[in-house]
Amino acid sequence: MKKAISLLIIFSFISLSTTSCSPKYSNNDKIKVETPINKKYNEDIKKKDETKSLNDNEKIDDESKKDNSKNTSSKSSLETKERDWFFEPKKDGSPSTVPNDVENVIKNHSTYFLGDTSEKVIYLTFDEGYENGYTSKILDVLKANDVKAAFFVVTPYIKTNKDLIKRMVDEGHLVCNHSVHHPSMAQVALKGKEKFKEEFTGVEEIFKEVTGKEMPKFFRPPMGKYSELSLAYTKELGYKTIFWSFAYNDWNVDKQPNPEAAKKRIVDKAHNGAIYLLHAVSKTNTEVLDSVIKELKDKGFRFASLEELK
Repeated sequence: MKKAISLLIIFSFISLSTTSCSPKYSNNDKIKVETPINKKYNEDIKKKDETKSLNDNEKIDDESKKDNSKNTSSKSSLETKERDWFFEPKKDGSPSTVPNDVENVIKNHSTYFLGDTSEKVIYLTFDEGYENGYTSKILDVLKANDVKAAFFVVTPYIKTNKDLIKRMVDEGHLVCNHSVHHPSMAQVALKGKEKFKEEFTGVEEIFKEVTGKEMPKFFRPPMGKYSELSLAYTKELGYKTIFWSFAYNDWNVDKQPNPEAAKKRIVDKAHNGAIYLLHAVSKTNTEVLDSVIKELKDKGFRFASLEELK
């Protein structure tokens, strides 16, 4: 019986690992975007995690109990249900919205999907799961247009792209935290504060080793997965959680969107306070970025840093 249960736990973990990066879209155009990650890195992590899964699951209850004893009564009432980030885009140029229940979950935990909606400002962000040869060109375009962006990176990206990381910092961009292992932070939160914290500090340490600087305190939850508890833990670590109000199907390198159609979508969906999520692995994004920036500036938008978020 114990052997059967063990096999079931391992099978469930493998199933979750192999499906977590599949993007999902609902028919009513609510958007959920997930970040690609290096395949080899995922396979290595999966092998390590499979050997640890039984022990980790056995420890979850004990670690959760330890952390719960330290939590305030308000923490114990926080939701632990895993959620997938999505938003509702508007067709009239007004800011994207989220349902009331989502608004209620995020409002007290330094969580943003929009910036200042009182002015024509856009916050440009890129997710970097792995390097596909386009980031250098993206940086060239940003520099030529005097635009600063934020790049959300995982630990292996920093380790294998040190020169790009240094260039991002030197040219005034924010290099921000996207976790060590790219897990569901809602699931990690169930394992306790220390396990949760490790997903942040591992990235901070390698970033400081490479750049000599402290990492900016902005975090993007991998795959857009979160819970109220994970948002609260993120805030406790001094971070702002950064979701997004614009994204599109740009991450599939084998099925890139048509450049003209992509440019039209990116420009037409612009709205006050928009936080744009683009993937730097995208050939299309790289090709259209210069004209997108110019057209948005012509429409009166300016590009701002996440550091302006209040």
